[in-house]
Amino acid sequence: MSGTKAAPIGVTNPPIDDLLQHVDSKYALVIYSAKRARQINAYYAQLKEGLLEYVGPLVEAEASDKPLSIALQEINADKLVRTVGHDIPEVGTPGMPAEQPEAITPVTEEADEVAPAEDVDVMQDVEENTADAPENGTDES
Repeated sequence: MSGTKAAPIGVTNPPIDDLLQHVDSKYALVIYSAKRARQINAYYAQLKEGLLEYVGPLVEAEASDKPLSIALQEINADKLVRTVGHDIPEVGTPGMPAEQPEAITPVTEEADEVAPAEDVDVMQDVEENTADAPENGTDES
């Protein structure tokens, strides 16, 4: 071997163990990163239309980087704020505002303000998708 080390980016960089320190479970990490990747993908799609509803990548990203890789790098760099709670009302609930509070919001570098993002409820999706999962995190097969 020539003595050079590969520097993979994406699922192996940042390492999974480092990413799991930012969430409660591997299921939460999957949903959390997937929702942020969708936001990043929507941001790139709306750039062509001239709209600026979504927040773009918060970490240094190349044009060839995939949205999921960017989302994982943002999670590892603590660039996102994740709100966990069951008290987020459904849209259209009587007596509640028409908009839900954001559950994943990018943090801007200006005076610790939080930039608006797409409405998401990570914990609700985690609970729905892990209802049948084994408690110890291993497959029963």
